[in-house]
Amino acid sequence: MKARDAGTLMVLRTADAAIQRAAMDGGKPLDEALVVATLRKAVKNLNDAKAEFARGGRIDLVTANETEIKLLEKYLPAGLDAARLEALVVEAIKATGAQSKKDMGKVIGALKQRPEASLIDFGVVSKIVQAKLPPAPVATGKDVPEAGSQSPKPPAGS
Repeated sequence: MKARDAGTLMVLRTADAAIQRAAMDGGKPLDEALVVATLRKAVKNLNDAKAEFARGGRIDLVTANETEIKLLEKYLPAGLDAARLEALVVEAIKATGAQSKKDMGKVIGALKQRPEASLIDFGVVSKIVQAKLPPAPVATGKDVPEAGSQSPKPPAGS
C-alpha cells in the first residue's frame, strides 16, 4: 500500500470486498475458511475469464488476469501436489467401493470430508477420478424394447 501500486491496491480491495460480501451473504463471521474459499473462487473466475479472453484474442486482458491471479495466489495456502492428490483419490475410491464413473459423487463426497479438503482442487480431482474409474455399464438391448416396437396385445375376447 505504501508503494502506491494502484493495480495491486485495486486487486486487494476487490478481494476484500468479495470476502466481506461473502461473509454478509452467508451470515457467517469472517474466518480463514471463508477467506480461502472466496479467494479460490476469485482465482477460478479469473482463470475462466482468462480462457475466454484468450479465445477472443485479447492478450492485454489475458496478461492482466494472469497478474491478478498471481497476486491472489500469494494469499492462498499451497495446494496438494499431484502425487498426494492421486493417492488421496485412490484411497477414497477404495474406501467408498466405487466401481464406475457413476459412483464419482461418492468419491468426491468422501474427499470433502477429509481434513485436507480446503487444500484440494476438486476440478483436478474430478479429472483424476474420471481417469481412474471405468465408464458406467450401459444397458443391453435385451431389457429395453426396440424403438417402434409395441408391447404384445392381449388376445381378443379375454
